Amino acid sequence: MTLAAQPHVLAVEVDIGTHETVKFLGLTWHWDTILTSVIAGVIVVGLGLYMRWTARSGVPSKMQLLFEMLVSWVNRQVEESMGLRVAPFVAPLAVTLFVYILLCNWIGVLPSGHPEHLPAPTADINLTLTLALVVIVPMHIVSLKRRGLGRYIRHYFEPYKIFFPINVVEELAKPITLALRLFGNIFSGAIMVSLLALMPPYVLWLPQWLWKLIDLGVGVIQAFIFALLTILYYAFATATGGHGASDEHADGGDSSSRQASPTPLPAGQVR
Repeated sequence: MTLAAQPHVLAVEVDIGTHETVKFLGLTWHWDTILTSVIAGVIVVGLGLYMRWTARSGVPSKMQLLFEMLVSWVNRQVEESMGLRVAPFVAPLAVTLFVYILLCNWIGVLPSGHPEHLPAPTADINLTLTLALVVIVPMHIVSLKRRGLGRYIRHYFEPYKIFFPINVVEELAKPITLALRLFGNIFSGAIMVSLLALMPPYVLWLPQWLWKLIDLGVGVIQAFIFALLTILYYAFATATGGHGASDEHADGGDSSSRQASPTPLPAGQVR
């Protein structure tokens, strides 16, 4: 009597990275990413309008207090790095990116079935690369206006001409690394959720909710890193001196210190 060989399951297929797609104008669109991106954008606009209508100078609400803390932190980082007057739009850009990316990251924490119908849009490389280009392309425009064409081209040959290819690769890599850092961390969280979904239902709830809590923290950290790198990239792009801070910012500090120092009186006028 011959026993048939029993198949052994060596691996399980985990559906990761697939999206609900639609065809439009000859292109394939990730409909789930578009939907969740729009949802996050609507919430950001709604929060901004709500803060505009409810902000008051007296006792602030909890949401207003959190928003003021965020804006104060961003303004302080921009002032210390480059000065608020060098590129005034950088602080609002960093605040908007932080809130938007945070909401995009947190959307993926909401249970929406398996596979998820509302995945985190930042787990799609298309969105993270778009956000990186939103930061990097204007950065080069601002750097060109700030430094002038000659100094902008010259900085690719600093500190020595032999560093030109390295500097070019560094600039080209900035949007890629900025996008992949955010995408990789959020996408890995989606992989973990899908792997945990393979566990038996009677034990699934505990590790899944624990990982959801970790995802909340990761979402905050990644939004913080993206906003901080945005500020630092603009600080180095607008630097006209050798220390990473703009000359205007440095000169402003020197002039203020000179104005603050008292003018010494002649010895005959000292009272």
